[in-house]
Amino acid sequence: MTQNQDIQLELGRTPLVTGGHDFHAVTEIVCTVNERRKWPIGWWIALGLSSSALAMLGLMLGWLFYRGVGVWGVNNPVGWGYAIINFVFWVGIGHAGTLISAILFLFRQKWRTSINRFAEAMTIFAVICALVFPGVHVGRPWLAFWLFPVPYAQNMWPNFRSPLLWDVFAVGTYFIVSLLFWYVGLLPDLATLRDRAKTKLRRTLYGFFALGWRSSHRQWHRYEVAYMILAALAAPLVLSVHSVVSFDFATSQLPGWHTTIFPPYFVAGAVFSGFAMVLTLMIPCRAIFGMEDLVTKLHIENMCKILLATGTMVGYAYAIEFFIAWYGGNPYERFAFINRALGPYSWAYWTMVSCNVLSPQIFWFKKARRNLALIFVISIFVNIGMWFERFVIVVTSLSRDFLPSAWAYYTPTLIDTLTFIGSFGLFFTLFLLFIRFLPMVAIAEVKGAMPQAHIHHHPDGGPEAITIDGVPVLQPAGGPAGGGK
Repeated sequence: MTQNQDIQLELGRTPLVTGGHDFHAVTEIVCTVNERRKWPIGWWIALGLSSSALAMLGLMLGWLFYRGVGVWGVNNPVGWGYAIINFVFWVGIGHAGTLISAILFLFRQKWRTSINRFAEAMTIFAVICALVFPGVHVGRPWLAFWLFPVPYAQNMWPNFRSPLLWDVFAVGTYFIVSLLFWYVGLLPDLATLRDRAKTKLRRTLYGFFALGWRSSHRQWHRYEVAYMILAALAAPLVLSVHSVVSFDFATSQLPGWHTTIFPPYFVAGAVFSGFAMVLTLMIPCRAIFGMEDLVTKLHIENMCKILLATGTMVGYAYAIEFFIAWYGGNPYERFAFINRALGPYSWAYWTMVSCNVLSPQIFWFKKARRNLALIFVISIFVNIGMWFERFVIVVTSLSRDFLPSAWAYYTPTLIDTLTFIGSFGLFFTLFLLFIRFLPMVAIAEVKGAMPQAHIHHHPDGGPEAITIDGVPVLQPAGGPAGGGK
């Protein structure tokens, strides 16, 4: 352990980078992953499987366009099925990236630096998956341009009172800001890969996307201002985007949907599912690519705490829904929630409760927050539970509404299931290509969180003054601390 890490431990702070690495070692750990010529056979197998699932998504959508939405299991009164369920699910998955990158950045939480690149990339890919469904679920995808505020032939504007249009605006804005935020954060690392490139093609491509980055003082100043502005723009989107998505349900008069708790409930659930997906992706990647010293157990433990907090919020929302249904005195509302728990879809409801509320409670114990295999399993359970949450919200309220004569049971078809699996193919194909060509960890930001970044030399070349988070610390006997330049 280095002297800088000793100082951090004496101050009661666990080092964010372990292993005694200097700046050069951090660069080597991250960049060698992208610079290797022969990738492991496991990556090629995973890419082949995900690409096959992506091709299946294209076939299923082509069949949908050819035959119409009758190939899905939707019926009367369940006019919404897997398409809206999957849309809300994927938008929720994309929320952790903005939370980790923007909000934790604004609150100066330095532990975010090793995991924000994972989360930001996951946000972009999840939103791309989500954007597939609004345009195809309407039944006439060739008229999807009606979703945009462009007058069509009759000189009429789209219906701005439609929640479907709100989704397009909210998710589209979220995607653009998240993409800019991700790309701006990549610039210093793209320049690093450009300068280390061994072939002309790699040097040209990385140089083109690095936008002439030379790491000058002026560029760093402009970079930090731009990054701060984008973080300030992205932070409100965490609250607004999934709130708008929840309006798809909350603005209706249907029992089980018409409730004011939906916006905060959906936001908490989105952060919950997003953090679970980050853990699902990050735990295998850190082990396979040797990132254990950069993505430490401290990072994973902090994420488990957030998972516990948001999971508890979601459980509280479930309980409040039942309480309001009883307290409000509306017999239709009361029946809707009793039907969720005891009706024909009770299997889905209790799967949701078990995965989302009960399974994260194990993270009250520190040993559980340090057990990577257990965390990986719980993160998968959470993702399963959050999908079932959207299933329960959509299907149970529609299948049994006001008139028993209109009740029907919704059963998804094979086309529904294969389309959903295909969306995972799109997501994992994009993610596998990301880890192949772009740095998984933000090199420049990790270096800024290391103790060596806070060592200052006197102008006269005298003794060093060491500060950690701006707090002066006396240098221990034995010479200069740290080993990086």
